[in-house]
Amino acid sequence: MIDLHTHSSASDGDLSPAELITAAAEAGLSAIALTDHDTIKGLKSAEETAANHSIRLIPGIELEIARPAFHGEFHLLGLGLTRPSPGFLTAVDSLARSRETRNREILDRLRVLGIHADYEEVRSFSGGGSIGRPHFASLLVSRGLVKNHEQAFARYLGRGKPLFVPKTALEFDRAVALIKESGGIVVLAHPMSLYIAWGRLPDFVRDLRDRGLDGLEAWHPTAKSRSCKRLEALGRSLGLYVTEGSDFHGTARPDRKLGHSTGDRKIADSVLEAIPELYSP
Repeated sequence: MIDLHTHSSASDGDLSPAELITAAAEAGLSAIALTDHDTIKGLKSAEETAANHSIRLIPGIELEIARPAFHGEFHLLGLGLTRPSPGFLTAVDSLARSRETRNREILDRLRVLGIHADYEEVRSFSGGGSIGRPHFASLLVSRGLVKNHEQAFARYLGRGKPLFVPKTALEFDRAVALIKESGGIVVLAHPMSLYIAWGRLPDFVRDLRDRGLDGLEAWHPTAKSRSCKRLEALGRSLGLYVTEGSDFHGTARPDRKLGHSTGDRKIADSVLEAIPELYSP
């Protein structure tokens, strides 16, 4: 098995990069992509651990993209970032600073709701990594205000809820250029999260392909199998690579297992083998 979409505590997962790679090796994976949100800080530790476990690490990232006129999430995976460019590193650093500003605003909104916490308390849930909404969710759970992370997002942290603060996002064309100049390929993550009607989706994805998109993450745990099959057919009809990932985060999302996509489907080595830019026997 392989996995082309995972997160560590460098962003909003709960395993350190080293622990994530160890867990992947124990699960029998032959290759794994670490694709933390807006950061590559976990890659060095992950690479060192992967070498010790004889598992292949594919350096990656997940970037938030500015949305056109729709309400869903628009994310890109950059896979195979073998030579991060100066421009890429500058952009990622800027995103990190924006994330800090966003976190401070969420903290202020907590206080408006009468929930008093300081930044260090929130940081204690991050394992020393980048702070994000899941760590605020952990805070709410620890205070007994919600039962679990799902409830925290449904009541407080999801889009349109009292603690939701939009992330700073990159324009699509800039993100594509940054990923490609860093040696990577560009994959549209979990397309169903775009919330674009099936009738409009082919034209939307075709336009992205014409502007540099390389692949489509057709298989993802949040999509139903029939939707994944339709996405795979769409990707192949447009000449795009078809990828699969677990979007693993750890205990915060226990339904996601390393090396598996929707319906507990194992992610086969052949997915990686079909991508020449990433596969090296």
